Amino acid sequence: MSNKINNIIDELKSLTLLEAAELVKQIEESFSVDASAVSNAGMVMMSSDSTSVTEAQVDEKTEFDVMLEEVPAPKKITILKVVRSLTSLGLKEAKELVESAPRMIKQSTSKEDAEEIRSKLEEVGAKVSIK
Repeated sequence: MSNKINNIIDELKSLTLLEAAELVKQIEESFSVDASAVSNAGMVMMSSDSTSVTEAQVDEKTEFDVMLEEVPAPKKITILKVVRSLTSLGLKEAKELVESAPRMIKQSTSKEDAEEIRSKLEEVGAKVSIK
C-alpha cells in the first residue's frame, strides 16, 4: 500500500464511533452510495436514494454512572451536604460514602442528570467522573 493509504488507515483507526458514523454519512452523501448495500465482491453499490447512518442507528449510551473520585479534606463537610441533597441518603450513609471515595453517587442516570450532579459536586471542590 502507498504511504497515503497507510496514513488514511491510521487516521480511521483513531476515530470515535460517532466520528466514524459521521464519516460514513459524508461519504454516502458525497459519492451517492449506500454503505449498507455491499456486494459479495466487497464493492459499494450505487444507490438511487442516498440513505445515511443516523445517531439512532449508532449504539449510543443512554445511562451513565456518576462516581465521586476524590474529596479534599477541607471541603468534606460541604461536599457531604451536596451529596445528601442529591441522594436520599441519611447523614450517616452520606458521610460513609464521602469518606470512602472513590464511590458511586448515582447509577444508571440520564446524561443531563449526570452532568448536573457532576457540576454541583465540582462547584464545591469534589473530583467527579461520569462513566
